[in-house]
Amino acid sequence: MQIKGDCKGLYGSVVVPGDKSISHRAIMLGALADGDTVVYNFLRGQDCLSTISCFRKLGIDIEEFDERIVVHGKGLKGLRKPEDILYVGNSGTTIRIMMGILSGQTFDCVLDGDDSIRKRPMDRVIKPLRQMGAVIDGRDGGFPPITVKGSVLKGINYQMPIASAQVKSSILMASLYAEGETVIYEPVKSRDHTEIMLSYFGGDVTISGNIIVSRPVNRLQPQIVDVAGDISSAAYFIVAGLIVPDSEILIKGVGVNPTRTGIIDALLNMGADIEIINKRIVSSEPVADIRVRTSCLHGITISGDIIPRMIDEIPIFCVAAAMAEGITVIKDASELRVKESDRIYTISRGLRALGADVRETHDGMVIYGRPQNGFNASTVKSFKDHRVAMSMAIAALVAKGETTIEDFECVDISFPGFIEILNGIRRDI
Repeated sequence: MQIKGDCKGLYGSVVVPGDKSISHRAIMLGALADGDTVVYNFLRGQDCLSTISCFRKLGIDIEEFDERIVVHGKGLKGLRKPEDILYVGNSGTTIRIMMGILSGQTFDCVLDGDDSIRKRPMDRVIKPLRQMGAVIDGRDGGFPPITVKGSVLKGINYQMPIASAQVKSSILMASLYAEGETVIYEPVKSRDHTEIMLSYFGGDVTISGNIIVSRPVNRLQPQIVDVAGDISSAAYFIVAGLIVPDSEILIKGVGVNPTRTGIIDALLNMGADIEIINKRIVSSEPVADIRVRTSCLHGITISGDIIPRMIDEIPIFCVAAAMAEGITVIKDASELRVKESDRIYTISRGLRALGADVRETHDGMVIYGRPQNGFNASTVKSFKDHRVAMSMAIAALVAKGETTIEDFECVDISFPGFIEILNGIRRDI
């Protein structure tokens, strides 16, 4: 993909695709509910389509229409043994949360994915599930393919060593099949879409600070789910609007769940002109419109509690940091090393290719903003990581010349149509 630089401005309104995390969970809980769940604004990216594919193999009828997805749920005990391996593609969310669901079934099955998934460790999910009584085996102790044998589960008290929404969600899904109460203690609050949606579907979940208690229920109620726009997708346009001169962008219908808005808080601390307007609640999730204007940013340090609230947005945050005055330091983000790529390495390498001064650390990076000669076009690798690819596309807007991003098609994992929307608000195209 070639991205023309020297952008003269971005102006207009955009609507980003449905939230990836919420889309996954709507299919999963819809499949386990008794009756038909209707999902609007479902993200039709490759990852979420992998979740649909897996549940179809588990005997769930899922219909796809232009404006909605209908999941014909068969109840908590309605899944059937698949005739084939459950292939999750590139989706870490699918494989990790489904391990929890499948642990409490009466049949055995195998989960597998692409080359990237096969390199991602699953042991931090396997450990608590085994404590619940699950029988799970992975290659080399904890890598896909993963074999899950249906077992009788029991509730546990689990102190999470690090904040992880995927691990937490897997335990919560398993708790639907467990005897007794499951209590999860989070060191830092991670995204809470599973807790919200589980309650929305009639689950018995209580939350007190960073403590989550889940008790089994006899059935889940089908629902209508209107998926909010994905703040992770919105983040590319937020940063683009901040760093491209003479820009003003309105991003409509974005999920602003407080466990996901770390990117907004961080950018505001850098001096960003960001306005949150038209706040409302949709399907139990907070939603708003976001207006951004070109801003003079300055470097900051981010660490600790804010990191889980913006973990997927750190690659595009790095682009903003590279265009800011001064030094930005990112700490406590070692989780980035086990994403679709080692994002500390891949985003650092991409920005350096354009002329940025970025130093890697074991758990983050140091970014020296506003290189003296600005960004210069180059050929950069996406490493087949959708978030790296889109982040480099935004960086390329302010580079001199035309930048080539290799394997750009990976953006379809989370944001089909990204380039078309971006080109639609450029003043110079």
